[in-house]
Amino acid sequence: MALADDNHFDLPQHLPFVRLLPRVIVLTFFLGLFLLSTGCMHRRMTIQSDPPGALVMLDGEEIGYTPVSHDFTYYGTREITLIKDGYETLTSLQKISPPWYQRVPLDFVSDNFWPMKTTDRRNLSFPLQPQVVVPTNDLLDRANSLRSESQLGQ
Repeated sequence: MALADDNHFDLPQHLPFVRLLPRVIVLTFFLGLFLLSTGCMHRRMTIQSDPPGALVMLDGEEIGYTPVSHDFTYYGTREITLIKDGYETLTSLQKISPPWYQRVPLDFVSDNFWPMKTTDRRNLSFPLQPQVVVPTNDLLDRANSLRSESQLGQ
C-alpha cells in the first residue's frame, strides 16, 4: 500500500469489501444494540371499593380484598365481582382498553425492544350498595301470595 498525498492510505481496488467495512461495523453495532435491548411492559390494575374490604374475584378467580392490585398481561373486557357481608354483590364487566403504544403493530416494539421500562397502571373504583333486608312478615306474605297464584293457575 502506498501513502497518498493527503496522508491517507489508498485501499487496494481488488478488495471492495474493505471499503464497506466501516459501514458493516456500524450496522452490526446498531443491529446488536437493537436485538440486545429488551423492552419491559408492566401492566397493573388496582381495584378499590367503598367501603373497603370486599372480596374481589377477577374473571372467576379470587385475587384478594380491596384495595387490591393485580398484574395483567392482556387488555380486553374483564369480569370483576365484589362480595362483602351486608352489601349487595356487585358484578361488573370492565373494558380495559390499550394505550396507543400497545396497539398493533406498535405493541411488538413497545413490548420487546423499547429501551426503558413502561408501566400502565389502571385504578378501578366501585361503590357498594347496602344490602336491603326484607322483613320476615313481608317475605312470608309474598311467598303465600305466590303460592296462591300458582294454585289458581294464573
